[in-house]
Amino acid sequence: MANKNFQLDIVTPARTVFSDEVQSFTAPGVIGNFQVLFNHAPLLSAVGVGEVKVIDTSGTKLLFAISGGFVEVKSNKVILLAESAERSNDIDTARAEKSKKRADERLAVKDKSLDPDRARIALYRSINRLKIASKK
Repeated sequence: MANKNFQLDIVTPARTVFSDEVQSFTAPGVIGNFQVLFNHAPLLSAVGVGEVKVIDTSGTKLLFAISGGFVEVKSNKVILLAESAERSNDIDTARAEKSKKRADERLAVKDKSLDPDRARIALYRSINRLKIASKK
């Protein structure tokens, strides 16, 4: 059987989170999830807060929590430039719970100095991290 793998790089401002050949890549596009397989057409897409699912060359499913960014697909190479990305088994659930609680508290207080959109985004990110961590 012919090789149907392609290169995937998941990169954040802090580090390269993942770099290897894979069989499949699924991401949370801003208008819906999309999947990339071998020989996918060129694509540039924004991604939101959500789950990235990767099937590696051995058929193992890997999950990542991301908080937005961009994906480029070109010539059997996929690059995900993410604001943040964590593999499911690397997520600190205690820290994510604290972040969720802090965001909930900020949203409950009607303080004019607080940016409610920023608090809502922090809440979405922490909920996403907890959801992905529970799928280990």
